[in-house]
Amino acid sequence: MIRKPVMAALALATLALAACENGHEAMSNPKICADFRNNAGPGATAASDPSTPVDECARRWAYSLAGSKDGAEIVADAVVAACAPVLSRWNQASLGQTANSGEQALSLTTGQPTNPLAEHSSFAQGRALFYVVQARAGRCKPPPVTNGVPAGL
Repeated sequence: MIRKPVMAALALATLALAACENGHEAMSNPKICADFRNNAGPGATAASDPSTPVDECARRWAYSLAGSKDGAEIVADAVVAACAPVLSRWNQASLGQTANSGEQALSLTTGQPTNPLAEHSSFAQGRALFYVVQARAGRCKPPPVTNGVPAGL
């Protein structure tokens, strides 16, 4: 006689767990995910905004590495490391644009003394962290991979 209430309780517990799991999936938001299918890559708008290749690299690597079990900050560090060549090209291009590139100015976001190279690094780190969190929150799919590298890079 005790078996029926126990079985009923187990059935209810199973349903409750299933409902929680479904509710957790409902919390994902694929509308915030980037669509890599129709994206030509970073070269399309790089001429108008020199940060575009770094931003695109950070987005593609962040989406690719977001599934890692490591903390978002650690994954973001890996993203910036993966984008080091692109970031270096942006830094090199900016050195040629200004005669006084070593001069410091005040950061518009922090008010602290800074220079273009430090701001580029800060930009890359911030975008990497944002895209890792975005990919995790939306449970976004990574871009396609070609030769071990996210497509489009």
